[in-house]
Amino acid sequence: MNDDLERMWLQQLQFMKLLQRERAFPDFPTDITSQSGQQFLEGISFHMMKELFEAGQHLKNSKSHRATEVKEVDREAYKEELVDALHLFFELCLAAGITKEELVIAYLEKGEKNTQRIQNGY
Repeated sequence: MNDDLERMWLQQLQFMKLLQRERAFPDFPTDITSQSGQQFLEGISFHMMKELFEAGQHLKNSKSHRATEVKEVDREAYKEELVDALHLFFELCLAAGITKEELVIAYLEKGEKNTQRIQNGY
């Protein structure tokens, strides 16, 4: 799994460098304390949220007021939107200067914290 994460992370890094060469993509990592850096990161965040919203649009039975059930789901389109969001999540981390190692450590620590909360009646 770690090799897969590494491949995904590097693919996104290479894509961002390609965008720099071909599409005037901003320098990264950005200064997360600067106004321009925060605007850059917010733009990526909004794009990522848009992709998650688009994924949600494929879930026709999620509406609580819906009386009929739609059996057809375009699973491939749903998956594609989630993958788009994941690409943007990696882009956001790279643009903010968060390393893959930092992300993994923080993810695992937060998972442990969430587990302890449930076990302790949170």
